Amino acid sequence: MIRNKPLLVGLTGGIGSGKSTVAKIFTILGIPIYYADDRAKWLMAFNEELKKQIISHFGPESYTEDRKLNRNYLAGTVFSDEEKVKTINSLVHPAVKKDFESWTSQQDSPYVLKEAALLFETGSFRELDKTINVSAPLKIRVTRVLLRDPHRTEKQVNDIIDKQIPDEEKNLKADYVIKNADNKLLIPQVQQIHHELLGQQT
Repeated sequence: MIRNKPLLVGLTGGIGSGKSTVAKIFTILGIPIYYADDRAKWLMAFNEELKKQIISHFGPESYTEDRKLNRNYLAGTVFSDEEKVKTINSLVHPAVKKDFESWTSQQDSPYVLKEAALLFETGSFRELDKTINVSAPLKIRVTRVLLRDPHRTEKQVNDIIDKQIPDEEKNLKADYVIKNADNKLLIPQVQQIHHELLGQQT
């Protein structure tokens, strides 16, 4: 019997939206989740082909003497330069795409989730069947992040938000929107989407 390929579903949301909480609920429902941002960091540290490409573009200083990713160097010389950010993204995104495809082929589930902060910003949503955006009012998001990350200032949080596509625009692009405000219960919203996605695989 040929196994059906799982539906590929993107899960995104701006900083402080509650995306991680929503992901945990899907996990409880038994849905496998690929954490794209975490895997990107892992691939930059351990994927030999990607490491060679990073060194070729940004120099041997990109890695420490014990072959670990030099995060301080990259933060100072690459991630502060918009053109260099585009370059490193052009190296990392294909590696993540290949890794995600390999991971997906090993899953036995009606659908899988690809969790990524910049799903719409990078255009990777086009490679997926459906997308979910976790949405929350701006003021609530800023408050959540400041409580979670006391080392950040309000200006730093707003600067991060300004670099992301506005919530309203993401809501229009997404197939499903989960509203994570104080008066909205998350679990029923997740369960409804879960059942709809399961229905698309019958």
